[in-house]
Amino acid sequence: MKYILASASPRRRELMEQAGFQFDIIPSTAEENREGDSPEDVVMNLASQKAYAVGREHISPDQVIIGADTLVVYNGEILGKPSNRQEAYDMLSMLSDRTHQVYTGVCLLITRKGSIKTVRFCERTDVTFYPISREDLLSYTATGDSLDKAGAYGIQGPFAVHVKSIQGDYNNVVGLPLARLYHELLNEGLEI
Repeated sequence: MKYILASASPRRRELMEQAGFQFDIIPSTAEENREGDSPEDVVMNLASQKAYAVGREHISPDQVIIGADTLVVYNGEILGKPSNRQEAYDMLSMLSDRTHQVYTGVCLLITRKGSIKTVRFCERTDVTFYPISREDLLSYTATGDSLDKAGAYGIQGPFAVHVKSIQGDYNNVVGLPLARLYHELLNEGLEI
């Protein structure tokens, strides 16, 4: 079985490599449309858009296209990637000393034996930050690390010192619920 990751995310690539996947990377060029009535629906729809965009151009027998998307949600509000340092600062300031949710949606587009099957799922992880000083927020946002990340932070980088607790899958916060992905593939009779 051939695996294709429909994402340019270096974090997703690293997670799949750590798990021993042999895969190609074909980033999706789909325009993201946030559709859905809940964060779970929105993030699974975004993941599906990515998988299907790659599938339209790169469909072949015996392959799995993996689309994924991650959202950070606080008080019902979806926090995307900040457009600048001030927006990053404002997001992280709002999340300071509070708990928020990280949702990662995954869409598997499985082609085998002449048929195409779609498997979608979502994982949620609750993340709580310590109180974060203004100086620490300014120092972190000045690095630019927050600009390409949903919610303006990466749990696997220097911002990790501000994470008080997580409830759920750590890898989900990084960007791919690896254990769930593995078990969903096993349920489909696939191996890595």
